[in-house]
Amino acid sequence: MARKLRVEYPGAVYHVINRGDRREPIFKTDIDRRLFLNCLDQCCTKTGWQVHAFVLMPNHFHLVVETPLPNLVAGMKWFLGTYTNRFNRKHKVSGHLFSGRYKSLIVDGLGNGYLKTVCDYVHLNPARAKLVGPRTPLSRFQWSSWPEYLKAPSKRSKWLRVDRLLGEHGIPKDSVAGRRELERRVEARRAEEDEDQYKTIRRGWCLGDAAFKEELLSQMDRQMGAGHHGEERTEKDEIKAERIIREELKKRRWQEADLEARLKGDAEKVRMALRLRAETVRSVEWIARRLHLGTRNYANYLLCKAGRNER
Repeated sequence: MARKLRVEYPGAVYHVINRGDRREPIFKTDIDRRLFLNCLDQCCTKTGWQVHAFVLMPNHFHLVVETPLPNLVAGMKWFLGTYTNRFNRKHKVSGHLFSGRYKSLIVDGLGNGYLKTVCDYVHLNPARAKLVGPRTPLSRFQWSSWPEYLKAPSKRSKWLRVDRLLGEHGIPKDSVAGRRELERRVEARRAEEDEDQYKTIRRGWCLGDAAFKEELLSQMDRQMGAGHHGEERTEKDEIKAERIIREELKKRRWQEADLEARLKGDAEKVRMALRLRAETVRSVEWIARRLHLGTRNYANYLLCKAGRNER
């Protein structure tokens, strides 16, 4: 199977996660956690990275990082390799510490709320894992950027950038009042968490709107050979399918609601389905659901009947 592409460009924002080999701990003591953060500090100095959020869990870490230069791959190679070597020397062990390649989700950081979503996800991770009790303030968890957000600027790590997250929460100033409001909002989000809202963060390769994804995919076309499959190819095909649907709706002067309002076997909807089958690799189940054609079996029947009539 082809390796997943690493998309790099100036100013890219990523949610990076990596787990311990066989899901074993990557930190044995608090000294290890300090060692990890020291390596992150050095890596940011070397690469110019700006960190928006991080959390250190027992057997994995999350990192939301912005790369002013297109250097995620080089930076992560140094960072993970250096921490592994120092951890192994300290504990007199050898071999892999991390499990395979790290996952990197590309995040739309242009102020559309996606950065807030992923940073809140990272900061709330200790609560979801029950490392802090339901009535304990999230700031009591030490190994996260969240307590640093609530400190005065002079007491924070120099590579932690807080202004972007404050801005996406609608908080204009990094002041005592602003930090209190940020804490109130994140604690409120904690109380209202819904696991479904995080599916894209956990399973996807990109967090952003359709235009952001389409722009990324157009850049990736130059890198993506025939051997690349997986999420990027699937995403590209779905974007193409949605473009076709928009074209067909416009041609008929329909609105999106017309797809649901019209009969399941509407001839015009079947024509749209035939085009989707001819020009994309969308499944019949996806087409049936998207065009409101009924069940997959009924959509298959409609497509087969229409195909026979066209011959």
